[in-house]
Amino acid sequence: MKSFDYVIVGGGSAGCTLAGRLSEDPNISVCLLEAGPKDDSFLINVPAGSAAIMPKPGKLNWGFETVPQKGLNGRCGYQPRGKTLGGSSAINAMIYIRGHKSDYDNWVKMGAKGWGWDDVLPYFKKSENCEAGATKLRARGGPLNVTNLQSPNPTAQHYLDACDQIQLPKTKDFNGAKFEGTGRYEVTQKDGQRFSAAKAYLTPNLDRSNLTVITDAFTTKVNIKNKRATGVECQIEGKAETINAAREVILCGGAFGSPQMLLLSGIGDKAELAKHKIDCVHHLPGVGKNLHDHIDYIISYKSKSTDTLGYSLVGIYKAVKAVFEYRKHKTGIFTSNFAEVGGFYKSSPEVKVPDLQTHFVVGIVDDHARKTHWGHGYSCHICVLRPTSRGSVILASADPIAAPLIDPAFLEDDEDMDVLLKGVKLVDQIVKAPAFNSIRGKRLYSSENMSDDEWREEIRNRADTVYHPVGTCKMGVDKMAVVDPKLKVHGIKGLRVVDASIMPQLNSGNTNAPTIMIAEKAADMIKTAHE
Repeated sequence: MKSFDYVIVGGGSAGCTLAGRLSEDPNISVCLLEAGPKDDSFLINVPAGSAAIMPKPGKLNWGFETVPQKGLNGRCGYQPRGKTLGGSSAINAMIYIRGHKSDYDNWVKMGAKGWGWDDVLPYFKKSENCEAGATKLRARGGPLNVTNLQSPNPTAQHYLDACDQIQLPKTKDFNGAKFEGTGRYEVTQKDGQRFSAAKAYLTPNLDRSNLTVITDAFTTKVNIKNKRATGVECQIEGKAETINAAREVILCGGAFGSPQMLLLSGIGDKAELAKHKIDCVHHLPGVGKNLHDHIDYIISYKSKSTDTLGYSLVGIYKAVKAVFEYRKHKTGIFTSNFAEVGGFYKSSPEVKVPDLQTHFVVGIVDDHARKTHWGHGYSCHICVLRPTSRGSVILASADPIAAPLIDPAFLEDDEDMDVLLKGVKLVDQIVKAPAFNSIRGKRLYSSENMSDDEWREEIRNRADTVYHPVGTCKMGVDKMAVVDPKLKVHGIKGLRVVDASIMPQLNSGNTNAPTIMIAEKAADMIKTAHE
């Protein structure tokens, strides 16, 4: 039996942030439990290593699949998630995006009091060290290093030029005063290496005597007594352990892991729990509901340009040279996050806030890099920023080892298809611009002259996630809310959820920076509650 003041389940972006912040007080003890291994793999530290981690389940990647998606012509989607310290910030494309300020003001309208833009901006600033310098909206001195790419790929300039040619707006800083437009993405790197939430918040603090980090620790349930969380059950190196929490258990398992843990612990819809013969500790029907994600489509081209990344004799030669360059200088193609540039755009003039995002990739992306092509090329993602379709995460069985049933309900609302179709046609216009003439080769899958009906069918055949699931432990005060604005689980004392699952609505952009912000704000709330 082991006891700590706080037990944090999940060592991803939120869990690492919380562990680092809560353990700043030497008078409290913190235990962080992570199901995956330590984050010492070179595939994590080298930015381009994510290309080897993402395509399949493995030691560092949960590699979930969705249930068959009606909106995707019955296909199962793929959901890679980080399984190591740092979580998905250890395997993602490292893009630092906060979203639009209206995202957070909308949260307040949905019952999340205290989470408006003016409330969360200080925590975004608290978390970051913006190498470009401090401004009214940006900050220096935080744990999370945010910078420009060390060695930008020249192919990305073709995209920027193409957007200029078709007169799309542009911006110098997506996280600054102007959100809308085309630009270069900032990344969470430092000196050419990935700078995950673990590197930012955990690694510098591992010598704290009040911080215990246990990897390869698979949590199976939260122990509840008299409607209060008292600790967790877990498997550590194959041995059953009970870890007690004197103050709180904090779930940081993400949009899939946190609702699964609540359900396994008897917190959720009593009818669903009964199907798996799990005793209902507290009826909370919203657990696992409200799942939504950025649905995404990709247009790809072959190219003779060897500036693009690809598989060829020249590509292999360049990669070998790049190994030595990276080892010596931490520069070159291995510092790329692949999705180097992109933009935020409006699907129609009457839209007030951009509802589309692009990620231009300096290589061919096909089925999450699970299908490879000989030669070189480039790709452009387009995703719907605020989808209206809503799905769920439910148990497949009462076995904690079994993956949950993940149903994002992609494109089940026709409005999502309408917006995505407009986005695809915008990208189609971008990649046809003269700026690509010198490097354009054969187009993959789609053709350059398709009807709307043909596009819709093509989208249903090939669209999938761009890796931003949220919402399954929704914050709010309505009957389907799972946590209150203090992130406390409704009806259970000593239990909070702190991760992307608490978002009542997706932010407009990549979700890693907002998840870290959520944990920063939660840390202050937790400290205040126990002063």
